[in-house]
Amino acid sequence: MSGVIVIGAGQAAASFAAKFRGLDPDTPLTIFGDEPSIPYQRPPLSKKYATGDMEKAQLFLRPESWYADQNIDLQTNASVVSIDRAARMVHLSDGRSAPWSKLMIATGSRVRELSASVTQGLSGIHYVRSLADADHFGGELQEGRRVVIVGGGYIGLEAAAVCAAKGMNVTLVEASERILQRVACLETSDWFRALHRAEGVDIRESVGLSHFEGQDDALARAVLTDGTVIAADAAVVGIGIIPNTELAADCGLTVDNGIVVNGQCQTNDPAIYAAGDCAVTMFKGLPTRLESVPNAIDQATVAGTHAATGVAPDYVARPWFWSDQYDVKLQIAGLNRGYSDVVTRAGDAPRSAAHFYYDGDQLLAIDAMNAPRIYMIGKRLIEAGKTILPDQAADTEFDLKSLM
Repeated sequence: MSGVIVIGAGQAAASFAAKFRGLDPDTPLTIFGDEPSIPYQRPPLSKKYATGDMEKAQLFLRPESWYADQNIDLQTNASVVSIDRAARMVHLSDGRSAPWSKLMIATGSRVRELSASVTQGLSGIHYVRSLADADHFGGELQEGRRVVIVGGGYIGLEAAAVCAAKGMNVTLVEASERILQRVACLETSDWFRALHRAEGVDIRESVGLSHFEGQDDALARAVLTDGTVIAADAAVVGIGIIPNTELAADCGLTVDNGIVVNGQCQTNDPAIYAAGDCAVTMFKGLPTRLESVPNAIDQATVAGTHAATGVAPDYVARPWFWSDQYDVKLQIAGLNRGYSDVVTRAGDAPRSAAHFYYDGDQLLAIDAMNAPRIYMIGKRLIEAGKTILPDQAADTEFDLKSLM
């Protein structure tokens, strides 16, 4: 009997399965995940889990017994290699095939890797995306060791913070003019550069990595594009992610920097859904792919509802993100796409501030560092289509809550 198949076993897959099963207790439901583990959280991997402050069991989105209790056939180490839309079948790498009446693609994303000519096949170079990656990375976190971080986005900065907090000697290399250049304003870049330098991180901007060099097949040095040589016992690479869209593209689904979906998270084949890092939806009239846990949950919930009942409210993107670095929690509301001005508001606690992004007088987004109250007010106003005038944002005496 054909049923519903979920390809992928991350946050979107688990959220879809929970929603679908809650509305439809009987239709067969199978999850195929290509990792050996049951679905788990990814954000803590390079932080609390790698440092030993979180047990593996705490990573799991649901206990293993939950899937059997919910009559969900969870298959790990099961890699889907193709989708046959005409026959309504998926084919697995071990030669098996499985029929489906509805299909959910929750394949997520993978790390962007350096070329082999750069890494030289050396050990000690890490990408922290999977549970296995985090296990290997955790072994490097030893006081006094030298680590090079490649990439000054949030992934690289979080890794730098973890390593510095462990007493390692940290050098971060960013090829662009400034850290966070792709995702944040100059003011936020300056704020986090000062934060990391105060913690002893050596930040090198406007210089890239040429290649690594080793000794006895182990990493020993990083050579930069300006000829600088940095001794290194380990390296962490965080240069972005790539959505896993190959299965969708190969079976004829529409792909454009992600699998294109409608308001119910359906692809151009109405029997196939997609959600999470691999999916593209509309936000303020533009195709947008949001790389965040909240987005994965929200999209999967809509898809699960529609797959089970045939009706669902349109998915509405509500972008919000977070990053933990040292004792700082950065909370981001909205998307700063198209901003023309930035207003800074001083925080009311140590290492606290907020940057407001504007298009004219319209508030687009907020970066709030250790400023949860400002973040929550701003998030609600942005989602309601309201604004905080620039002079109100800058004035610490003005009560932002009065705008609610």
